[in-house]
Amino acid sequence: MSVISLDGVGRDVVLPDGGVLRILTGVDLVVEAGEHIAVVGRSGSGKSTLLNLVGLLDRPTAGEYLLDDRPTTGMSGRRTAKLRGATFGFVFQQFNLLPGRSATDNVASPLFYGSSREFLGRRRIARAMLTRVGLGERLDTMPEKLSGGEQQRVALARSLVRRPRVLLADEPTGALDVDTGSAVMDVLEELVREEGTTLITITHDLAVAARADRRFRLDHGVLSPLADAALQGATADRSAS
Repeated sequence: MSVISLDGVGRDVVLPDGGVLRILTGVDLVVEAGEHIAVVGRSGSGKSTLLNLVGLLDRPTAGEYLLDDRPTTGMSGRRTAKLRGATFGFVFQQFNLLPGRSATDNVASPLFYGSSREFLGRRRIARAMLTRVGLGERLDTMPEKLSGGEQQRVALARSLVRRPRVLLADEPTGALDVDTGSAVMDVLEELVREEGTTLITITHDLAVAARADRRFRLDHGVLSPLADAALQGATADRSAS
């Protein structure tokens, strides 16, 4: 069953001088439940815009977006926000952790908007999730005392603590070195596999993209399948380094 279906989706922005900037053009994409797809593209190719559209943070100006076979066009802001919170988790290149709050408090923060059970058990649930990402010894540590890889693991735990059906990862290894990034992806993939979560990864790193079930390239707003030859070269370079 498809979770996400984009049919001819486009995104234009009207500039102050009245001109139109076309960011996405005719994007067609179907993502099945539990699938991991990756989208590769250079800076400015429209990757983050695509992720924002899928995550209901923005709206297309052309085409149709179906979520669970239901159109998202025309939904009210309140309905969109509720559906976004119930469906999606987000991981970004910058960890965006709350300063002066422990790892547990950071992971527990989304549970303030969850069910009564989640709210009342937020610290217990947060600690269990941190343990799952390998930070059981760092539960009360402040972000500034954590390494980059540990901070990203906290961010992963926070994104998954409400058990989203779809996880959207925007350059999740972009701020990490190669080895740390690979370890973070190992944790991420293990967690989404255990939960049956659909994962969409946006990246400029072909080696990260190679880990996905299907790969796409976004170039000047146009989405197309990514050739296997490009991936083979990237993974060979990574293995040799």
